[in-house]
Amino acid sequence: MSDKEEKYTRLDQAFARFLSQRSKFENVKLKSLEYLLARLSQQQHQGHNCIEISETEKELILNSGLATDSTATFPLTFPLIIEQNRLYLHRYWFYEDRLAQQIERLSHISFTAEKVDNLLDRYFGIPGPETNLQRAAAQLACELAFCVITGGPGTGKTTTVCKILATVQELSPKPLLIALAAPTGKAAMRLQEAIVQNLTTLNCPDAIKAHIPKTATTLHRLLGANPPSPYFRHDAGNPLIYDLVVVDEASMVDLSLMSKLVDALKPGARLILIGDKDQLVSVESGAVLADLIAALPDITVELKQSYRFNDTIKKLADSVNQQNSEEAWTIMSEAAPTIRMLAQKQLIPYILDQRTDYVRLIKSNADFPEIYRAFNRFQVLCSNRHGNVGAFAINATVEQELFGQHQKLGATSWYTGRPVMVKQNSPTLHLYNGDIGICLPDQEQSGNLMVFFHRPDGTIKKYLPTRMPNCETNFAITIHKSQGSEFEEVLVALPGTTNPVLSKELLYTAITRAREKVTLAVEKDIIIATINQKITRTTGLPYKLQKSKCQNIKKKLSV
Repeated sequence: MSDKEEKYTRLDQAFARFLSQRSKFENVKLKSLEYLLARLSQQQHQGHNCIEISETEKELILNSGLATDSTATFPLTFPLIIEQNRLYLHRYWFYEDRLAQQIERLSHISFTAEKVDNLLDRYFGIPGPETNLQRAAAQLACELAFCVITGGPGTGKTTTVCKILATVQELSPKPLLIALAAPTGKAAMRLQEAIVQNLTTLNCPDAIKAHIPKTATTLHRLLGANPPSPYFRHDAGNPLIYDLVVVDEASMVDLSLMSKLVDALKPGARLILIGDKDQLVSVESGAVLADLIAALPDITVELKQSYRFNDTIKKLADSVNQQNSEEAWTIMSEAAPTIRMLAQKQLIPYILDQRTDYVRLIKSNADFPEIYRAFNRFQVLCSNRHGNVGAFAINATVEQELFGQHQKLGATSWYTGRPVMVKQNSPTLHLYNGDIGICLPDQEQSGNLMVFFHRPDGTIKKYLPTRMPNCETNFAITIHKSQGSEFEEVLVALPGTTNPVLSKELLYTAITRAREKVTLAVEKDIIIATINQKITRTTGLPYKLQKSKCQNIKKKLSV
């Protein structure tokens, strides 16, 4: 294997070989084409929509018989598409192109909203330093069919959206059908909890409150997933019934899913995206929320005043986000007790100490709600699943230390006190990816083990372990899995050597999961390297959006 081939996986190489063998080339050109296609495959797996190519590479691809220019009459009859200096698999080019077209359509729909100022006065009060941006976001959502509300954790995004829902309901001559959705079950539950909580203090008639949804769902369930097919029940030919769709944690939505969502909106429907542009991008291809914000500033409002953190955590999050690594390290080193540093050898003892109250409640047969609250007070967040300080290793060690002397442990074992995170959506059980449950004896079932879950409406659901969908122990979880969650304290565990997963977005996401305290188990050189590494994804979506002149929408208010 050559040096060029060594950096590509066997799958990258097999894909490149399969496709290049169907080209017009032989010998040297065939090998050059293979390398280029292996690079495209590799970058695709790393979340890029496309790769940038040189003029020489562009000529090679066009002469291969496998590709055409995006301006061709029937570009999708080819497996590869070239647009300017970008090379795509035709599937991802189509998703980008279709999404840009649909966003342009949405962006050109506007509404004449009479009496909107009076309503905004009632919901937001007199404009001031803390409410003017929230009010601006609400006015934008009332006047346009598509808008983006971004901001860090605790900036009032969900509170603002709840007031927006009441405002548009009051402005509408008939009740609007509204859908609340998020990429994961955990994020949907958080959105649902926040909307229900805000409804109690909303200054509006009961009739309006009655038409604001009290439940949220995952995007896959909203669209009608048909696994293992990649297609959904709802699409352009069978659109959703909703007049307004609100999507929380939109930074987690990949290109394919966002394209299918927008495609499934009925004519005249509205879309509101909520998310933190500085968080981790989607696991799959694209950086859709960031692309939309960058390309369409006139339909975006960024909320900046945080109500969740103390000043020290906010300063740390800001310094990480701004890639000011030395300032971030200074804050970490000097900000005890709000922010604390641990040596690697202190990691497990610290986790065990933080779980003392949880174990005590388990052994005293406390009620599930009390045990659940104790567990969710603290969470270990890991950058990686594998390795000495990865989620798997920490889970195994903590599990053995806390319960190993009393239970027979194993990869599929169930025991009293086992906390689990659901990894697979199960609509029939109403369990979704990211849901957290705890295995406990059920006195109503003669002390047999059941897995208990706390639902957003305050109810408790329980399931036999044998009925559970795919799940894993979660004394420690990856930072990716923590998106959409918040805890009183998080312990962030990073490895002793750098790896491609580490980035300032990853660290920012981990820090902003904490409300009161952040503990970090990491060395200075790894922190510096992590903060200095920024995730950059190659996409053509901003170009397409700007090309369609979406950015020329005239903003109807001054922020």
